[in-house]
Amino acid sequence: MKKYFSFALVAMLLASTAFVSRPAQAQGPGLVSSILNKMERNRRELHSLRAEMTMQKWNAQIHEEEMSYGQVQYVAGKGRDANVRVDWTRPARELLAVSNGKYTLYRPRLNQAIVGTTANARGNAKVNGVLGFGLNASGAQLKSQYNIELAGEGTLYDGGPHVVYLKLTPKTASGKFTEVWVDDSGMPVQTRVTESNGDTTLVRLTNIERNASIPSDAFDPKLPSGVKIVKS
Repeated sequence: MKKYFSFALVAMLLASTAFVSRPAQAQGPGLVSSILNKMERNRRELHSLRAEMTMQKWNAQIHEEEMSYGQVQYVAGKGRDANVRVDWTRPARELLAVSNGKYTLYRPRLNQAIVGTTANARGNAKVNGVLGFGLNASGAQLKSQYNIELAGEGTLYDGGPHVVYLKLTPKTASGKFTEVWVDDSGMPVQTRVTESNGDTTLVRLTNIERNASIPSDAFDPKLPSGVKIVKS
């Protein structure tokens, strides 16, 4: 438990400042549609992105939080086929690269790389947390797959952007739901997925560079010789 203490402390601070809420000025489907239209426009205009990423995971079974920090690079694609790279720096250095429906999670401390397809990544929290951020989800997809509720608006954190807060409940009985905090440009800057067992994954983007220049080989990691490859 000791090794998680400092990260759990930061996690509590992150959760406590995650949203300073006040009632939305106008309720109803019209405002929700307006927000979804902004998100759709953002999706169409967002070709690439570079940002700082924070991931907070809560395990409801053992009541433990863990924080991860890194930098994400993103190039738009279709659905889960978008190109994504995350260079995690804490609590351990790891590299996650996703391209063409496949992923590589390189863990230098273990001299190991886990490889697999995004379709089979359900059990990998680091992969799913990134893929679940929803930058590529269209307004039509969201409307068809979720019942969407406007839950409030406010400041995401002290000194952070103004956001509106949406709660998305799947129309199918999956037992989980997603929360999205959307800034005034239509960018989803924070999401939290709650699983049916109570586990949550919160992902926040800060210092966002829209349409940043990203090298084409960023998503094709060159692994050192001797790395053990584990197929997932």
